[in-house]
Amino acid sequence: MGLLHRTAIRAERWFDRVRPRKRPERPVLDAYRGYAQPGGVVLRGRVLASLRRTTPDPGQSRWQNMREMLSLFLTDEVAHVDVTAPGHDITVQSDEEGYITVEVPVADPKPGWYDVALEIAGDPDSRKIFRAMIPSPDARLGVVSDIDDTMMHTGAYSLARNLWTTFTGSATSRRVFPDSIVLMDHLSNHGRNPIFFVSSSPWNLHAFLERVFDRAGLAAGPMFLRDLGISETQFISGTHGDHKGSAIDRILNANPDLPFILIGDTGQHDAEVYLEACHRHGGRIPAVILREPGPGPDDASRAAMAAIRRLGVIVAHGSDFGHVAEELRKAGVTL
Repeated sequence: MGLLHRTAIRAERWFDRVRPRKRPERPVLDAYRGYAQPGGVVLRGRVLASLRRTTPDPGQSRWQNMREMLSLFLTDEVAHVDVTAPGHDITVQSDEEGYITVEVPVADPKPGWYDVALEIAGDPDSRKIFRAMIPSPDARLGVVSDIDDTMMHTGAYSLARNLWTTFTGSATSRRVFPDSIVLMDHLSNHGRNPIFFVSSSPWNLHAFLERVFDRAGLAAGPMFLRDLGISETQFISGTHGDHKGSAIDRILNANPDLPFILIGDTGQHDAEVYLEACHRHGGRIPAVILREPGPGPDDASRAAMAAIRRLGVIVAHGSDFGHVAEELRKAGVTL
């Protein structure tokens, strides 16, 4: 991987010399859902040359869907741009991939979505509202869930099927599992318990996934997606397991008083990732829930599920989530 990383860096530098990017006169902000941490909120987003969005139409062809979905990946990020939070006297600078992270102190947090206006320094017309979710003080637990083949049908266990589903679907055709909608509403206790989504999907799909989830009525929560860019310090943001594991750590560290239920599927090694999370956060994970898509769990997933159970963690698994609420109730998990 080291050789491939170095080769990719050289190729990117060569391409930039041959076809240098013209810095846009007025870059724009793309806002992602943020989250709370002790003492404040964390806002996340990106500085881009322009925003790209799909325009879903139930009647449009798969070819048109593919053209629109591909366009989401053709973003031009803008590095080294100062972004300010005027009401909080905070300034940060976009990194080499255009990403920004802004930590804003909140003295008297109220549960719900906390709004902060951010703008590109010197351009008040670029102002955009960034939102962060502040959990209720009455929350009894948190939920971290995978997305692909857990919340919605993707076929991520098969690369060819995954690419076909991703690039030929639209926000009107992508299917969120009905049992996932019901389960997440149940686990969130109709909004009292916070929900977080962790996926290896790229940040380019954030607005698309928001639209799909909102249209389906899925419980809303911050997303922790993946940077597919190439930098001096990373090559496509590490592995699927590294990304998901570090996101789980950030979420649990940001909510130190809450236990967490982890939800995923057996198609992308979630059982193994969650086993390691159970080891790192002993006693804070009462249950792991796994959907079994496609061919079902392989030997590694079955071994990981058995190891999770030996740690005293409930493991609920199957081809759907219809039985999960009852299993958790019988096991004494309090929502």
